[in-house]
Amino acid sequence: MDSLKIGIAGVGTVGTCVVVKLLGGAVKDTTITRLAARDINKDRGFKMPESQWTQNALDLADEDDVDVLVELIGGADGTALDLVRAALANKKHIVTANKALLAKHGVELAELAEKNNCILKYEAAVAGGIPVIKALSEGLAANNIFRINGILNGTCNFILTEMETKGAGYEETLSIAQELGYAEDDPTFDVEGIDAAQKLSLLSAIAFGQKPNENDVLTRGISDVAAIDFEFAKGFEAVIRLIARAEKKIKSESSSASISGTSGEVVQVVEPCLVRKTSVLSGISGVTNAVQFETDMVDVILQGPGAGGEATASAVLADIADLSQFMKSGMRVTPHVFGRSVSELVASQSETEVMPSQWYIRLNLKDAPGSMAKVTSILAEHDVSIEEAVQRGPQNGEDHRPVVFITHKCEKSAIKNALVALEAIDVIAKDVNYMPVI
Repeated sequence: MDSLKIGIAGVGTVGTCVVVKLLGGAVKDTTITRLAARDINKDRGFKMPESQWTQNALDLADEDDVDVLVELIGGADGTALDLVRAALANKKHIVTANKALLAKHGVELAELAEKNNCILKYEAAVAGGIPVIKALSEGLAANNIFRINGILNGTCNFILTEMETKGAGYEETLSIAQELGYAEDDPTFDVEGIDAAQKLSLLSAIAFGQKPNENDVLTRGISDVAAIDFEFAKGFEAVIRLIARAEKKIKSESSSASISGTSGEVVQVVEPCLVRKTSVLSGISGVTNAVQFETDMVDVILQGPGAGGEATASAVLADIADLSQFMKSGMRVTPHVFGRSVSELVASQSETEVMPSQWYIRLNLKDAPGSMAKVTSILAEHDVSIEEAVQRGPQNGEDHRPVVFITHKCEKSAIKNALVALEAIDVIAKDVNYMPVI
């Protein structure tokens, strides 16, 4: 086989790193033939002939000297989508880091790849430099996956660990993250859990055969987490992390209890969790990402840098290396994008009930006789039983005191119904927070 001819669309931080590494021989038998960028005159620290540059990324889909298109533009729609569609239609293989694109259009693009006998690889779309896609689709291919737990957003993990160690509030810590470049000026995509939901939908597609769709992930961000939650967490020998979880549920014939299994509805959730220090995820701090797979044969945890130029470029280059080996082998059957044919992927059942768990509930309770009795009575009426309760005295002359309950295992619907009832009584202030305990 001749050298694999590569066109790269998007030559920013990640794209520049990919180019430099390829020019340095990081992947053998590859040649960069085309580059697309808005500013083709910018000094990026490397030299390529002017004739190989274009400002129109869509040109790369039509070039005869491009075998593999590397899409690093980003965005769920627009140029990135048009480019990948056109390149697949022209029978070019794809390497992308674009989670948003695949979480929204993954099924369509996988169908195009199958139709045109193309490979679409996306290691860099989930957890940056951690080879989580390869581990799941190849290393655990023979395993029955029960559950996925992951810390998939470095921005949120940085904010939460800073709040934990510094005792600062959410808004203050978010400002620090923005100053350090860990959070965008508009941080919504990260702090509201959207980024993690997109990544989780791709992992669920491989693990459980779900059609990837970020809208099927129940998502709640970290903006309601307060400094006082970390004070209580410390007393419970726990930390707080934004956890992406996916689990297959089946109903046993003799019971309504939910258990993991090989068939049934898949629940996908991204939300803050109280993580016991007995969990390996409790030790993941800063911008580090981690993913834990629980299977019928082995439990595996992978951790490493989840973002950044070199981390993401590492994953892109790994996909290029895989493609190079595949082309050299002369194989004719191309791997499926999500580990199976698109026809085998199933639509989400729109499951709204998450996995039963213990729950952390924080209330601001009026410091008056009978207040606690009213709360415990309402919890009991909604089938929420209490394992542990901790309360503190009123601070700064206020007439409410923070109270935290750790419940026994129950459904989230019971917790939410109980909270609605609690907020309607006169002994609870509006500042309420809740999260599962894992």
